Amino acid sequence: MKHQERLTAGDYEALADLRYSIRRFRQFSAKEADKLGLKPQQHQALLAIKGLPSSRQMTARMLAERLLMTGRLVDDLIQQLIDEGYVEPGPSTVGRAKHVIRLTPKAEDALDRLASAHLFEIRKMAPELMQSLRVLQDRQKMQHMTWML
Repeated sequence: MKHQERLTAGDYEALADLRYSIRRFRQFSAKEADKLGLKPQQHQALLAIKGLPSSRQMTARMLAERLLMTGRLVDDLIQQLIDEGYVEPGPSTVGRAKHVIRLTPKAEDALDRLASAHLFEIRKMAPELMQSLRVLQDRQKMQHMTWML
């Protein structure tokens, strides 16, 4: 079991600020996706597919892992995306890979619109996010240095 450190008021403040920023971003993201008729999980799935290196192919299993979902839930999500024209099954070049998923032009267009808005929001939020992370990181560095003395 790891040594449990005592947190300071500053640690709690930084953790709370970080979680608040994450919640605000998630709410922003959900609203932006909704404007295009996408549910947050659908947007996350499309982004996970688009963000995969071009040398790899997205499978249902990989998508489940990326979205932290069970196989059954991700199968339902993929079917929704197929039904709505955002993804299509693609040919597999990997022998064992089944259920390869490709984005359609409709998905590419939606992602282009969403990514632009998301990058703007992230850049706007970056200073406060970095400050919270810096406080938490500095605390860890200080503890490590104290331990070494």
